Amino acid sequence: MYSKEEKLSLLLEMIQFANVDKKWKEQEYHFILAVAAQLKISKEEVDTLIKEGAEKKNIHPESQRILQFHRLVLLMNVDQEISQKEIYKIKDIGLHMGLRSEAIDTVLEKMHDYPNKVIPPQELISIFTRFYN
Repeated sequence: MYSKEEKLSLLLEMIQFANVDKKWKEQEYHFILAVAAQLKISKEEVDTLIKEGAEKKNIHPESQRILQFHRLVLLMNVDQEISQKEIYKIKDIGLHMGLRSEAIDTVLEKMHDYPNKVIPPQELISIFTRFYN
């Protein structure tokens, strides 16, 4: 589904987002490693990404951008601390992905209705479907 470069780009985006508040937390690192494992990217490759970065690739199709946005929402909430910088940055990332601002705002609002702010994938899809129809 994803090329190796696309996988590294997805993880790099997550790493950069985790660093937005300048507080790199162990929970965030472990979450990124879990996503990397799903993508079949090694811990060593993640550590190299953290140190050296990679080229940013645009994600297609839109369903994959929504999935990446969901990963970022989960990452933001993994430590149970949300800063204003994180909110600003996640909105900015979502807009740069081409996602509708109304859908982004609704996701960020609705996440508070769920335990640990983990919005279920079906709810996320429902929100985006509503704003794209």
